[in-house]
Amino acid sequence: MTWNVNIGINPISWFNDDMPALGGETPLETALREGKEIGYEGFELGNKFPKEGPALKAKLDEYGLRCVSGWYSGFLAEVEPGQSNADAVAAEIERCKAHMSKLQYNSVKVVVYGECAGTVQGQIDTPVTKRPSFANDAQWAGYAERLNAFGEHLLKTYGIKLAYHHHMGAYVESPADIDKLMDLTDPAKVFLLFDTGHAFYGGAADPVPLLTKHLKRVVHVHCKDVRVPVIAQARNDQWSFLNGVLNGIFTVPGDGSIDYRAVLSTLKNAGYEGWLVVEAEQDPAVAPSYAYAKKGYETLRALVNELS
Repeated sequence: MTWNVNIGINPISWFNDDMPALGGETPLETALREGKEIGYEGFELGNKFPKEGPALKAKLDEYGLRCVSGWYSGFLAEVEPGQSNADAVAAEIERCKAHMSKLQYNSVKVVVYGECAGTVQGQIDTPVTKRPSFANDAQWAGYAERLNAFGEHLLKTYGIKLAYHHHMGAYVESPADIDKLMDLTDPAKVFLLFDTGHAFYGGAADPVPLLTKHLKRVVHVHCKDVRVPVIAQARNDQWSFLNGVLNGIFTVPGDGSIDYRAVLSTLKNAGYEGWLVVEAEQDPAVAPSYAYAKKGYETLRALVNELS
């Protein structure tokens, strides 16, 4: 039986929103043309894409591509002094309108929720070990309550699932963090984006057991490989997330140490039918965009065909 999954890519292989100097000169059209030529069915969004739904659809249609999803920078982990949970969620609901409407217009079913309150992921001089954390269970519970309310709103208003992206340098980074978040949030309102590279870097030396534990919540998958010796150096030398990227912590599937046959087998056996998204933050001057995007696609396509 054919495995009903789609293979997409994040434009970060061509240009990096967090570090515009990486691939900043590359036009959006180059990424779209090359991605389509390689075989990708869709793209996640980046800053070079049109900001309005109809214009975005028109641009992707030019290349026969679909909108996979788009990163949304959320700020629900921290509330202002005296601000209620309801008020914090209301502010987020107002702030998300343009982005969610754009995704909805393009028939997107999941949004990549990245928690940006307090994050150090974009600070090149701050080690990931300086990331924020919740001081007590009450703070965790408040966060879960706000996420539940926001996730419920996205489903009811836009038909979009909140796919929570665990991320280095943010509140939810480690396997224990992911476990706690999944335990505290409502499985009908908050879902999980499983990122193989962040899972490994965050402490899951083998991402498969962590993935297996939370399979019922997984609605989106980022396929990011890792270079283990570089991660070891990053930990020893207290690198920032961005310095890790610059030094090659991440790469595409098939070029690192993660067992993607095991990852994909686990997903297939669980009935996963969403997107598999190649996402590998690298310097395109060091890791040429086309060659690496092609390697990532061919690695995943071969495994999907093998498992079908």
